[in-house]
Amino acid sequence: MILIALGANLPGPDGTAPRATCEAAARALDGIPGLRLLALSRWWSTAPEPPLPGAPWYVNGVARCEGELAPEELLAALQGLEDAAGRVRPYPNAPRTLDLDIIAMGQLVREAPDPVLPHPRAHLRRFVLQPLAEVAPGWRHPVFGKSVEDLLLTLPPAGMEPF
Repeated sequence: MILIALGANLPGPDGTAPRATCEAAARALDGIPGLRLLALSRWWSTAPEPPLPGAPWYVNGVARCEGELAPEELLAALQGLEDAAGRVRPYPNAPRTLDLDIIAMGQLVREAPDPVLPHPRAHLRRFVLQPLAEVAPGWRHPVFGKSVEDLLLTLPPAGMEPF
């Protein structure tokens, strides 16, 4: 099972709304050779984390996929989708037109090279875990061994609502 987080809070270069960009990216996952989209969570409206004054709220979701790609191949393909959506990286946690993160690839654990798996901060982010629980209920974190539901119980409430 491959879990990919999708998010955006800025319009695309052509003015495409963040949700439409995320929806197009989710469809494009099926176009990556060796990857197949199996399930997609609802879309969630979430406050920027960490808080950034004046930054628009994000659209977030999680896709559950299957495939036989190497982590580096998947990362390169996802970065290609981000680039096509006008993603720039001026500083860490900057607002973005599209953000695609590999949360986990089965039970694979690796610290280097990129991508680090599982995602090093996914267990701390409600905006990842809430939609992840929709597409992979009972999923267990490969390092901590805790279920997604148990990880959610450890997090404070956050500004999130489905839409």
